[in-house]
Amino acid sequence: MFDHISIQTQDPAAAAAFYDAVLAPLGAGRVLDFGDVVGYGTTAPAFWLGPTAAGGEAREVHIAFAAADRAAVDAFHDAAVAAGAGVLHAPRLWPEYHESYYGAFVRDPDGNNVEAVCHLPVLPAAG
Repeated sequence: MFDHISIQTQDPAAAAAFYDAVLAPLGAGRVLDFGDVVGYGTTAPAFWLGPTAAGGEAREVHIAFAAADRAAVDAFHDAAVAAGAGVLHAPRLWPEYHESYYGAFVRDPDGNNVEAVCHLPVLPAAG
């Protein structure tokens, strides 16, 4: 639905280090880097970080990144914890959203609620 999104950060270097770590398990990384402004994606930037423009505090947002599978959600969570993120919700099913909604929620260095989510159902084991 969106072409790209950009969020403000108090500390661009700390935010970039965090997103380097948590987006790698989801298959994304830096595709453009202008120092204090960094664009992430797979081939083109879809998620941007930049310093606060007005010199005030960054505003909290909720961002949900798509994960290819539940293992990628778990890897996102592990990378976020290793990067020092506060855990809002460890990976689990969220049946109140829908029966296959599997997500993990953390806080980035600026206090944003950052999620990785997989919507795929678990397939029954063959045999």
